[in-house]
Amino acid sequence: MNFVVKYDRERLLGKQVGMSDFRWVADLTAQSPLINPSLLAADFGNLEREIRRVEQAGAQILHLDIMDGHFVPNLSIGVPVVEAVRRITKLPLDVHLMLSEPQKYVKPFCDAGADIITVHIEVLDDPRPLLDEIRQLGAAAGLAINPPTPIAQLTPFIRDADLILTMSVMPGFGGQSFDTVALEKIAFIRDHVASNTLISVDGGVNENTIADCAKAGANLLVAGTAVFGAADYVKQMRRLANLAR
Repeated sequence: MNFVVKYDRERLLGKQVGMSDFRWVADLTAQSPLINPSLLAADFGNLEREIRRVEQAGAQILHLDIMDGHFVPNLSIGVPVVEAVRRITKLPLDVHLMLSEPQKYVKPFCDAGADIITVHIEVLDDPRPLLDEIRQLGAAAGLAINPPTPIAQLTPFIRDADLILTMSVMPGFGGQSFDTVALEKIAFIRDHVASNTLISVDGGVNENTIADCAKAGANLLVAGTAVFGAADYVKQMRRLANLAR
């Protein structure tokens, strides 16, 4: 049975929201390790079919990459696509903002149906106000770090997010090779966050790297081409999950 988001978005709006209001994140964490199919690698000409296929393959969450052509040298999907995906599925939508000015866009993406919004430490001197705003808008708040960024830049805020995302490639394009520096960061994060925090990894996660990611402490494993490049999504999702376990 697919996971269904267990929070009342309307109940959260306009109230002082803390991490304890996102118990559904803990419910999701309890099912980990989870494969998080990245729709960037899906066939956008048949997006509903692709979503149905990964749902049938056991996906419990979906990852959407938002790029602005500035923070990363590429453009990707925007608010209308997230709205369309929201209409297609009840799965939680994990929306990753690879944007130079994420503060301008958290509300539109929350309104579009994002359940988790992740922003990058590289563009925020102090991410806490924006993480709080994301929660006030009804979504769980994530914080991401790129491979070259020292973990010390993230450390002061490591317990302020519901999700911590370690990039294992430079964001912007799929199909890149996995950077093993991510494993050290994941292990550090594992030892410094609460047990119900989602520890995510994104980039080059496949049959050859997923076990190392899970062993280091990742419990949410973003996989794009490793899922959507397979002929049989059911077999591939099962294979990746078994390797992660």
